[in-house]
Amino acid sequence: MALQVWERPTVFFHLLLSLAAMLLFAGCQTHKPHPETTASDETRQIKRVAVVGFKAAIPERNGPEVFLNPVTGSALMSYPVPRFAVEGLTDELFSRLIAQRKWEFIPPGQARGVIANILGSDKDVGMPQVAILQKVGETFGADAVLSGYIYRWREREGTDFAAKRPASVAFDLYFVNPSDGSVMWRRNFNKTQQSLFENLFDLDTYVKSSGRWLTAGKLAIIGLEKMVGEMPGPPKKSKE
Repeated sequence: MALQVWERPTVFFHLLLSLAAMLLFAGCQTHKPHPETTASDETRQIKRVAVVGFKAAIPERNGPEVFLNPVTGSALMSYPVPRFAVEGLTDELFSRLIAQRKWEFIPPGQARGVIANILGSDKDVGMPQVAILQKVGETFGADAVLSGYIYRWREREGTDFAAKRPASVAFDLYFVNPSDGSVMWRRNFNKTQQSLFENLFDLDTYVKSSGRWLTAGKLAIIGLEKMVGEMPGPPKKSKE
């Protein structure tokens, strides 16, 4: 099978001219509402967040299957996710949250410690996932609990400039209200990298990748960066 490669810069330059015209035309079309939840009065009141981080929808060594998110109710075909991906993306999420300084945070280690105690308690056997997140929030007096699932983590086969199979990732993030278990805000990222010729409207990924085929980790960072940037709430003021 022939390797896929990025186009020459000269071809890319001429393609941009056509792309600009297409985007201008698309911008004149009727805008459809975004299906994901937006900032609400609840999210504007958030001051403290318990960060649980990510969890694998399908653990390693388990077969692919349709996974029903017990918190949001959404369903997606999911594949085994390696542990390092869960831990690495959670660490990256927390680092970016701290850098934004929007709220006071309870770190993932402390939040997961509470979850471990809940799962190890006989009286809490079979507790729904939403109830577990609520209990985490209540334990720390948090206004919201931040969690999400990784549904797919497929690594690139090839190099930065030639790939037999591109990286592909899918994950989501959401705020859960500890008082009633409702989802206050959510976003999802589901992407398989493509060349610009394959997808003319994926210019953002092309630019951020600098014309390279990304690893699964680097592709996931693009989605995570976008999600964190879209989180509600004003930036937390720095201390003088």
